Amino acid sequence: MPDAAIRRAGPADAPAIRALVRAAYGRWMPLIGREPTPMNADYDRAVREHRIDLLLIEGALAALIETTPHPDHLYIHNLAVAPERQGRGLGRRLLAHAEAEARLAGLPELRLLTNAAFASNVRLYEAEGFRVDRTEPFMGGTTVHMSKALGAGAPRPDA
Repeated sequence: MPDAAIRRAGPADAPAIRALVRAAYGRWMPLIGREPTPMNADYDRAVREHRIDLLLIEGALAALIETTPHPDHLYIHNLAVAPERQGRGLGRRLLAHAEAEARLAGLPELRLLTNAAFASNVRLYEAEGFRVDRTEPFMGGTTVHMSKALGAGAPRPDA
């Protein structure tokens, strides 16, 4: 990948994060009849309270992953790829990055949720080793809770 780098977001990145997320999730609006939840998040607050890693290609924001550590897992709040960059493996690259971060922190699992209507996202997560843990109704649709055990290579926090 030409001149690609991952760096942690800071407060000055909030407007670009917001714009990328709105562009990435905009395609789902006709399918679910509303703006997906990440489109309305407070990214000024999120860059202070969560870890947001930005994938830059030739200096331009191409994708991001937003995470928070918990005692027994790393939670993925958001994975977004610029529409013109989708389908090129950037989401997979950021999932691998999150997995590496979880392992470094000694966390044995990744967790996330997505909308069941976003079938291509569910397929991507399943292809990357996530399993469906449960589903539940949400705003007229269905939320899919997913997790990925990181296996023996990740020590348990209480070990």
